[in-house]
Amino acid sequence: MPSLWDRFRMIFGAKVSKALDRAENPTETLDYSYEQQLQLLQNVKRGIADVVTAKKRLQLQQQQLEQTVVKLETQARQAVGAGREDLARQALERKSAVQQQLQGLDGQVEQLEQQQEKLSANEKELSARIETFRSQKEVMKAQYSAAEAQVRIGEAATGIGGKMQDAGAAIERARSKTEQMQARASAMDELIQSGTLEDFTSDKTSLDRELAQMASQSQVESELAKMKQELGPGDGGGTKQLEGGETPPAETAKPESADQTPAS
Repeated sequence: MPSLWDRFRMIFGAKVSKALDRAENPTETLDYSYEQQLQLLQNVKRGIADVVTAKKRLQLQQQQLEQTVVKLETQARQAVGAGREDLARQALERKSAVQQQLQGLDGQVEQLEQQQEKLSANEKELSARIETFRSQKEVMKAQYSAAEAQVRIGEAATGIGGKMQDAGAAIERARSKTEQMQARASAMDELIQSGTLEDFTSDKTSLDRELAQMASQSQVESELAKMKQELGPGDGGGTKQLEGGETPPAETAKPESADQTPAS
């Protein structure tokens, strides 16, 4: 049965793995892997250069020892010619030691040559693999970029993306506020017209407006009464005057009766 610590490690590892998966960018990961392979290739080339340097150093030592062998052999011949057998023996003994040393160097040089050939082969194989990886890397990066662009276009077209959602929410808030402001403006106009609220931008109060309305009605009634007085009662004569534009003839006054005597 797993302990509490084991469960904690498993949960923590899962959380970290998920967080790293979200943070990982495939293009950056591919570029980093390519850089690591190039670094490895540089290390192999540096190793080849070190092996070649060591081989060249040993080869120089071989040349010097070979010259020493020739020199000791010459000295031994000169000592024999001079009748100094002891000196000739010493020269030959040193020559033998140098030759043994040369044999050891030959083995070391051969090992370095084999190592150089092996490293060179590895370097060529690694270079080919890195070149193949570079081509695949560029193709994968292009495919990922194309897929990412397609996802963004789809999100923008369907409104799934966060930015489009924010834009849609902003439009909805603006529409709601506009409708609210329009309704409030209509209500204010209605209240001002009904007199419930006063228009503080005008220098007239509600009392002034009511008095002005009463004065207007009074003027209308006065003008109507004046027209009635001028035109008379609304009979046919009045209609003829309005229609024909001529004043009807005045009625002839009746003569007074004969028996009516004037007053003294």
